Amino acid sequence: MRSILIIGAGRSASSLIRYLLSKSESENLHLVVADLSLALAEKKTQQHPNATPIALDIFNITERKEAIEKASIVISMLPAHLHIEIAKDCIQFGKHLVTASYISDAMQALNEEAKENNLIFMNEIGLDPGIDHMSAMKVIDEIRAKGGKMLLFESFCGGLVAPECDNNLWNYKFTWAPRNVVLAGQGGAAKFVQEGTYKYIPYCNLFRRTEFLEVEGYGKFEAYSNRDSLKYRSIYGLDDILTLYRGTIRRVGYSKAWNMFVQLGMTDDSYIMEDSENMSYRQFVNSFLPYHPTDSVEIKTRLILKIDQDDIMWDKLLELDLFNPHKKVNLSNATPAQILEKILSDSWTLEPDDKDMIVMYHKFGYEINDEKKQIDSKMVCIGDDQTYTAMAKTVGLPVAMATLLILNGKITTPGVQLPINKEVYLPILKELEEYGVVFNEQTMPYFGYNPDLF
Repeated sequence: MRSILIIGAGRSASSLIRYLLSKSESENLHLVVADLSLALAEKKTQQHPNATPIALDIFNITERKEAIEKASIVISMLPAHLHIEIAKDCIQFGKHLVTASYISDAMQALNEEAKENNLIFMNEIGLDPGIDHMSAMKVIDEIRAKGGKMLLFESFCGGLVAPECDNNLWNYKFTWAPRNVVLAGQGGAAKFVQEGTYKYIPYCNLFRRTEFLEVEGYGKFEAYSNRDSLKYRSIYGLDDILTLYRGTIRRVGYSKAWNMFVQLGMTDDSYIMEDSENMSYRQFVNSFLPYHPTDSVEIKTRLILKIDQDDIMWDKLLELDLFNPHKKVNLSNATPAQILEKILSDSWTLEPDDKDMIVMYHKFGYEINDEKKQIDSKMVCIGDDQTYTAMAKTVGLPVAMATLLILNGKITTPGVQLPINKEVYLPILKELEEYGVVFNEQTMPYFGYNPDLF
């Protein structure tokens, strides 16, 4: 049997493992699911006859190399910084590698060796990055094939809570890594290009510069800018495009409310707060407010944020129990961002019966035969439950499908790469439709922007 080694059995691996096990008989596959926790690997394989769960510490070099050497192909679902030693082992033993992570400089440095050994190191084949690349390149390539010239590309994606489980004032719950949510947008100004002009949004203004989006059947959303919208400009072949913008989707009102935390300084991860372990939620809030001999923490908060008591923004803060004098942070040597993450987790953790939702939205503006047109491409995916979430489905399924295509010789281009070639995106996008990941495209006239506004 052909052996697939899956390293990492976390949340994103659920749909990946289920998919490959469903194909194991017809495709002659045996899965080795390796995780630091044997119990977790056993839970994900569910005693399937074509799967072997094993405990694996990737820092145990002997065990790691032994597992990789036995495999026909390797999938790493570990955090991105842990891929590189696995990748080096794959070169040593002549194994293809698939990950859902961004291509790091260290991974890119292995490109020539991978090519020399005729190995495929497929990366960025999850959701975002992944499905965004594939769905975008499909439309861009179709426009070019007809002789069209790209004028605009905007791409938005967000992990949200499903409408039937959306029951808090923020219209948001953590569906993936909470830390990434708290630190979103930090590390430099967001940059993009509009009508040929470079634009920059500093972090202090990021959540007050949003774009509105409408998705039929799901209502209105907003999006704030990703930090670097220009990262894929050359990769997509869009060096001459007039407008290129990538953003993160949230429900309308989220960004304005989140900006309150930014203004107060609660999202800062650069310093440790003294005696954080014994701090109450109320004391945490008060740490960012000026001293006043008579005003309460609530009054000081409203004054500094310039919000009235009957403002929905105030209700959103109250909903988080931020002013509770009895709840303790219970985190030692914590940064403001870490404490905020802890507080939000009290309110924004998905309940056992909650479902998550992925929303992706692309806009393509182009000119063809002296006529300007726009294509809007939209995808909404709802999770099944807390195991087979929309996030696990949209991350794990493309990884699994790419793995099988590589094994079956349908993907043949060697080297360190992301899924922008037709041999990758056409079969995967087509098969994803069978699992409810469907892009609906609508064509309309393209009016562009008024350059004087930008």
